[in-house]
Amino acid sequence: MPGVYISKVYAQHDAAAHKSGHQEEGNIGADLVSASNARSEKFTQNFEKHYLRSQVISFYSRSTHYSISIILWIVHLFHIAANLAVIVILSRGRCGLSKCITYYLVSMAATDLLAIITAVILNRIVGMYFPFSFMFVTPVCSVNFVLMAGSRDCSIWATVVFTVDRFVAISCPKLKRKYCTGKAAAVIIGAFSGMSCFKNTFWYFIYEPLCTIGNIPWHCKIKSIFYTSPAWAAYDWIHCISTPCLPFVLILLLNAVTVRQILKAIRIRKRLRVGKQVENLNDTEVNNRRKSIILLFCISGSFILLWLLFLLTFLYVRIKNVSYFSGSNYNESNFNLEESGYMLQILSSCINPFIYTGTQGKFRHELRSGIQFSVNFISKIFKF
Repeated sequence: MPGVYISKVYAQHDAAAHKSGHQEEGNIGADLVSASNARSEKFTQNFEKHYLRSQVISFYSRSTHYSISIILWIVHLFHIAANLAVIVILSRGRCGLSKCITYYLVSMAATDLLAIITAVILNRIVGMYFPFSFMFVTPVCSVNFVLMAGSRDCSIWATVVFTVDRFVAISCPKLKRKYCTGKAAAVIIGAFSGMSCFKNTFWYFIYEPLCTIGNIPWHCKIKSIFYTSPAWAAYDWIHCISTPCLPFVLILLLNAVTVRQILKAIRIRKRLRVGKQVENLNDTEVNNRRKSIILLFCISGSFILLWLLFLLTFLYVRIKNVSYFSGSNYNESNFNLEESGYMLQILSSCINPFIYTGTQGKFRHELRSGIQFSVNFISKIFKF
């Protein structure tokens, strides 16, 4: 923010001028210099505070600010409730899913929930109303960005290992007994969660204060060395390749092979049933495989579509040699592209509960039962 630092320069220059003009006037001159310095410092701090506040508020204070913020609260509270419902329903184990699938889906819902809390509530919504809360002191702000990136990566790799699990279960019968178990799923979830947290820890060191007020660093901006250092450039490429490029490739390849195996098995079963002249054409195995295809394609397809813009943003920044949005100039050309990518990322953390509801009949039944129980419980409380 050039204006903030320019104000510091002028204040310091003013204090130096006072000092040089009065240095020969004895103790009285020294007192005047001290008072002038105090006034200049106070003016600088007030200027910084009001300037930064105006920069933050200028982005959010539009004619529809309050209506948009209310909509954000309602929508994301609904998304939090939906992910909590997914965790509770799947954890009860009454949806007809195996333990390994249940573990993967619960881990996806938990990391999606953490992503919504860190990215939306702690970062966006709190930033609208409390831009100078402790959440935006630079160290805390940096930790929040690390949590956002870590929860996002965990959610992505939960989708990948779920795809791998379905591939092994359908295409590798011999490996299925060892891999598709609850114990193996728990170990795999712990492994990719730990790796994701470790990989994203380095994001803490790329941020610096947007400004300093009263010796307290406020807000975060990316250091300029991030764009010039070969080490940081390599880290950024590794980060983007591991998330989401590699998951894109793995999901597309594994889904293609899985669907090929499922369609092949369905054709074989149809030939066998026709040969046996079975009158009832309702095949439970075929129906289950179709549901697996639908669930797999909905989860992985939504992930690819909603993360595609983020990948394009990364390629645009690195190929065009421009910077990511700095947080101080909302007229930057890449602002709309980057913010749209983040919006779709957040949406990817909210969409899975609706996929389960649309594709899993037993999940819908458990959800209806839970809603009915909640309504009856609340009505009983108000009766008393």
